Formats: sequence, C-alpha cells, structure tokens
Amino acid sequence: MDLDITAEQHDLLTLCALRAGDATLDWSLIARGAQSPDGLAALMDGQVREDSRAATKNRPLLQQALAAGLDDARARVDDELAAAGKAGARLVTVLDKDYPANLRVIGNLPPFLFHRGELDQRDARSIAVVGTRQASEDGLRRAARMARELVDHDVVIASGLAKGVDAAAHQATLTAGGRTFAVMGTGIAAPIYPAENRPLAKAIMDAGGALLSQFWPTSPPAKYTFPRRNVVTSGTTLGSVVIEASSTSGAKMQARLAAEHGKLVFLIRSLADTQPWAKKMLDEGRAILVTASSDITDRLGQAADIQAAGQQRQQLALAGL
Repeated sequence: MDLDITAEQHDLLTLCALRAGDATLDWSLIARGAQSPDGLAALMDGQVREDSRAATKNRPLLQQALAAGLDDARARVDDELAAAGKAGARLVTVLDKDYPANLRVIGNLPPFLFHRGELDQRDARSIAVVGTRQASEDGLRRAARMARELVDHDVVIASGLAKGVDAAAHQATLTAGGRTFAVMGTGIAAPIYPAENRPLAKAIMDAGGALLSQFWPTSPPAKYTFPRRNVVTSGTTLGSVVIEASSTSGAKMQARLAAEHGKLVFLIRSLADTQPWAKKMLDEGRAILVTASSDITDRLGQAADIQAAGQQRQQLALAGL
C-alpha cells in the first residue's frame, strides 16, 4: 500500500536524510526543533534555534547540506516510504498528535516511528520488561510471570523482540490475552531479527499489538541500532523492569537510560542480589526494588491521564512555552 503522508511529514524525513559530506544530522535535535512554533519551517531554512552543544555542531552541517540541495534526500525518503508501504507499515512523527505520549517527554526522542499494527492510547500505561538474551530458565520464568501479573493490572508490555527475556515477556503477554508492542533494532521493512522470532512478531500483530521502529525502513541490524533501540524502549514506557542482566547487557544500559529519562526503574530482588550494578542503582536511589508486581502497579497512573499529559506537553511546545 502507498503511505499517505503530509508535506510537513515529508519535509521532516527529508531533514533526517540530509548529509553534509559523510556527516548526518542529529535526529533528536531535529525532533526537538520541529515541535516548536514554525520549527519545521525554520529548520528547512537552515535555522537551529536551540542553544546547545548539539545545535552548535549541527547548525553548519544543516546549512551545508541544504546548500547542496534536497533532491538526493527527497529521493531517499521516497524510496524508504515505498519500502514501508510495501511492508504494510505506517508513519507517525513528532508533528502528529498520536505520537506516543511517553516518548514525547524525553530529550533524545526520535523524529519519527514506522509501525506495523496499531498504536493505542493504552500504550501510555506501559512497562518495558527487559533482560539478557542469554537468560537462565529462572530468568525466563520470572519474565513470563512478571508480564502476566502486569497484564492482570491492565499494563501494556513493551520489549525489544530479542531472544531470551524479551521473547518470554512478549509471549507470556500474548498467552495472557494482554497487549504488547515490540521496539525493533531494525527497519520496519527489513527481515525480522532475530529470524527465530518472526513467528512471535506475527503473533504480536495478529493479536492487535504493534512493531515499532525508529530507523529507516530498510535498515538492517547493526551494532549501533540496538543501543538506540533501548532509548525508544525506555522512552515509550512509564518505566522498565529488568529481570536478568549482566554488567555488559543492553538491559543494564536501558536501566541507565530510563533513569536519565526520569522514568521508573524497577529491579527484581534476584538481580539486586547477584549484580553489583543493580545494587548500586538501588543504593543511589535511582531504582526501585521489586518483590511483587504491586511494587510496580501501585506507582502507575491511568492511560487516559498519561495520554492527556503528553498532549498537553505537545500543546505547550507548539505554543513556544
């Protein structure tokens, strides 16, 4: 199917496709700037209004890229949109009111998401259940139990579609009849990675869930895509619960990102008892010890209220406040 997008959405994607020599622009800078009054038009005119180190670095790059012309960037966008349309995906951007409410409040937000399956206002009341790919049997059981118990309290479960803890959390949510969405480390039109989770991805969509990607639709898995994926997995949720993760795990990185985002960070007792990094986060007051799922659910608001807060933030941004 063809993607029906607005001229403003196309301009936003074009900015993301610009190159100044080998350099690309800071996409989060573009996302933040595009939300302000006339922000997109200013960016298209080479103006970066933000006063930050990123702005100082990117302003000359933007002006250089614009001076070279938009043709190549627009052609790239059209190719990627065609691939997304062929995959049955849709687009949501920071310009749109249905951009995820939780994601709008972080500083390093992506300017766009491609998605297969439906976005839902209930996603505002979501928790990421994450952990290592090399999970133990106990870790897999704990992930599944946590997901089931959160579903019983109308919590949407997010994870990263990786093997191990992620897959266990997604599958347990589906089995319990809950809603889950997967934040991908690849483009929405690229083959599902890892290949063993292709049936799980289909099951998520068949059950009314969604797959989300912040990358160009044809992007393959790469070393840099998975850390960036963790940013969005944290950002789209109210908080992250880490089930099992070593000091080098991406789930440890997500716990750190969630804390930086001002999100809730939940660490289960078995993790805190075995991992020094987890004990340190708890000792510093940057995380909450979980001994029962009520330690999480008691701290969550209602989806409609969270969604309304995100929309209010968008209105303030558009008003220049």
